[in-house]
Amino acid sequence: MDETQRYLRQQDIVPREKLRQARVTVIGVGAIGRQVALQLTAIGTSALQLIDPDVVEEVNLPTQGYSESDLGRPKIEATAEACRRINSAVELHTEQARFRRSMATCGTIFVCVDSISTRQTIWQAVKDWADFLCDGRMAAESLRIVTACDPASRQGYATTLFNQDQAYTGACTARSTIYCANVAAGLMVGQFAKWLRGLPVDPDVCMNLLANEFNVLQAARVG
Repeated sequence: MDETQRYLRQQDIVPREKLRQARVTVIGVGAIGRQVALQLTAIGTSALQLIDPDVVEEVNLPTQGYSESDLGRPKIEATAEACRRINSAVELHTEQARFRRSMATCGTIFVCVDSISTRQTIWQAVKDWADFLCDGRMAAESLRIVTACDPASRQGYATTLFNQDQAYTGACTARSTIYCANVAAGLMVGQFAKWLRGLPVDPDVCMNLLANEFNVLQAARVG
């Protein structure tokens, strides 16, 4: 396949050479994480690591975009298959397990998990060396995207890892809509594309689709 033609319409937006070198970890392939993995594959990310312990259940079909034929399969397996249908050349590594601090991950990390405690574990494991971390949080029709990619945004991200009983209202598994998950995933991948281009990255974005509210905190500049 001719890559020049394949990526023609995004060539001035997403830097192809940097994507060829990109190695990306997606932790959690539920409502948001599955969409992140599919979008990363579509834009041409060369290598993806998918981490998730769960299998596809009936409640996941309308909210996470899995098909009926995926029922009972590991989510990472079904997501990897969908990614390969988009781009057969993508390099995929899958781990059907909960994230552990001992796990090796890539320098670019998308956090798409349900609990603040898991986010805390991930951050403690990667904060000293991860180049770019983007965390997606969702409840029904509200979302929050928090990004850490430089000293200021790293410091800001750490302040969002409060106690579980203070967590962003709702859990992805409790109240979900696939359209909100898609918006969240698009914003996360958009942050990644801006970071690859050396553009300002928004460290904290909140959006309420029902109320049409969109709030962005002061942007942090890369490098």
